[in-house]
Amino acid sequence: MRILRPITLAAALVMLGGAGCALPGAASHGRRAATDAAPSAELRAIVDAPDRSADDRALDGGRHPAELLAFIGAGPGMRIAELGAGGGYTTELLARAVGPTGTVYGQNSRFILERFAEKPWSARLAKPVTRNVVRVDRPFDDPLPPEVHDLDAVVMVLFYHDTVWMGVDRDAMSRAVFRALKPGGTFVIVDHSGTPGSDARETQTLHRIEEHVVRDEVSRAGFRLAREAAFLRNPEDTRDWSASPSAAGARRGTTDRFVLAFVKP
Repeated sequence: MRILRPITLAAALVMLGGAGCALPGAASHGRRAATDAAPSAELRAIVDAPDRSADDRALDGGRHPAELLAFIGAGPGMRIAELGAGGGYTTELLARAVGPTGTVYGQNSRFILERFAEKPWSARLAKPVTRNVVRVDRPFDDPLPPEVHDLDAVVMVLFYHDTVWMGVDRDAMSRAVFRALKPGGTFVIVDHSGTPGSDARETQTLHRIEEHVVRDEVSRAGFRLAREAAFLRNPEDTRDWSASPSAAGARRGTTDRFVLAFVKP
């Protein structure tokens, strides 16, 4: 597969992802206390940057990007990979956070690029602010090339559920992420909460997954769940509607979502 530096090209934005949910009983399964760090002034300034697109800004209300950057711990000089980067909404924010001395690796599979993301992703990478982003075209089973290692963090936002219906070998994916991280590095996953008892059966129909499935699968690779956050929780989400951006309509950004950080010991 390819690992490319961004070239020129132009187009609009597409984001692959949406939201999640929290119903009675969601606080079980050995939960840790949520750790919602207050975003710094620097992170707020990144989100408020006047050169961000109107399309991106329209998503901010439902995505809480400053809180996410704070939870990831993104900062100058860091090396971070995003799996399932889609059109690059989160990628650009990470690129701004790590600055010119940092690097962001943005991964998409061929399927995602051909079906959804090639045009907006290429346009994103043509922007000067993403000059520190390295384009990575690889399958999710083996998402990062061998030369990408000792990362500070790997991020997957609203996409883990898609790897289920796409038939990805998720154990192989988690092991690959584990290898790419430095000791103490984190694997941050955000996704839409599924109906209690649904496990992973709603990943294609409602684009949701139960949190315990993610916790159990990622832990098998040797990760330890270190912390979680509540800034994307919504107890009023009924979890019976599709979180897909194309289907959610006006409800996009209102699902109950879990935010988890796994650490490589």
